[in-house]
Amino acid sequence: MAENTTTMRQWTTLMDGINNLKLTTVPRPIDLKDDQVLVKISRVALNHRDAKIINGDFKDSYPTPSHPLVPTSDASGIIVQVSDSVADTGKWTKGDRVISLMRPTHLTGPTTAQHAASGIGIPENGVLTEYRVFSAEGLVGVPGYMSLDEACTLPTAATTAWMALNWDREIDRPRRGKAVVVLLLGTGGVSIAGLQQAKALGLTVIITSSSAAKLERARQLGADYTINYKTNPDWATEVLNITSGKGADIIFETGGPATMEHSIRCIAAGGNISAIGVLSGTTSNAESAGQAIALSLIRKNATLKGINVGPKDRIEEMIRTVYVERFEVRPVIDRVFGFEEAREALEYMYGGSHLGKVIMKVD
Repeated sequence: MAENTTTMRQWTTLMDGINNLKLTTVPRPIDLKDDQVLVKISRVALNHRDAKIINGDFKDSYPTPSHPLVPTSDASGIIVQVSDSVADTGKWTKGDRVISLMRPTHLTGPTTAQHAASGIGIPENGVLTEYRVFSAEGLVGVPGYMSLDEACTLPTAATTAWMALNWDREIDRPRRGKAVVVLLLGTGGVSIAGLQQAKALGLTVIITSSSAAKLERARQLGADYTINYKTNPDWATEVLNITSGKGADIIFETGGPATMEHSIRCIAAGGNISAIGVLSGTTSNAESAGQAIALSLIRKNATLKGINVGPKDRIEEMIRTVYVERFEVRPVIDRVFGFEEAREALEYMYGGSHLGKVIMKVD
């Protein structure tokens, strides 16, 4: 059966809930502007952020779109058309395998409001579609050994993990063989990517979960120590015991207020807490909690750093360092859904029972 070359399918949302996602048919892009390429989307990786956008949790940060919004930001695919200007530069050619960037204008340096305004998935249309036009700069090549299934997991989860490990590359980049302990809270996409990256760099890893099965899987992936915080709620003391009282040098803080107190208790002097998410919810007593956090950080000379993905040059650095040079790490995929199963895939991912990444097969 011949492929339809005039239309494509895409999912859209009005930020009114996962159950209200709509699968629509629209014209396929034909004309490209200078510096643009057309990508046939192959795989899409889901992030917690995607479900929160679709459920309307970010309405205070982003206005409700006046038109249906194509959600999600992380995709892998194949270039099927390039503009004349891109063809002239030879940067991309038809058939190249690529991954998307969540913020295609963020090429280097800290995130700015301008970069956030260019974000795909919100406020710009995302990648839960069969074809999408990208700027030539808004894409990164796929490592040769890696499948498109694996590659779609890199833009957000893996890059966030890389920035959490070494957000200041001039000062704190972990070196292979350096005695660094990394504490990972949970077994979601960022934590599992962080586990793989930290082990590739020769670091010691402690990981927490409430699931014995997930902890066993984490050990198989290389975790040096595991803590079940359901059976051992005082996990900060356990981290201190494991590290002979020193504490963890780097902590992936994904829980938020409910876990921050424990993280500060077991951070090493001079260590870095990378704040990645608030999966445990928020607290109403923010002022007193903030004061306690500030005092504890001062006492330990520790740094609390908010991590918000990273620029293109850091993504390329990560791919080079971890996924190409010597290590050939393969991202962990928990489950693959079909394109028509977007609602089911998002509900499954949002439920939190996965280990690694949940992805969707588009083509």
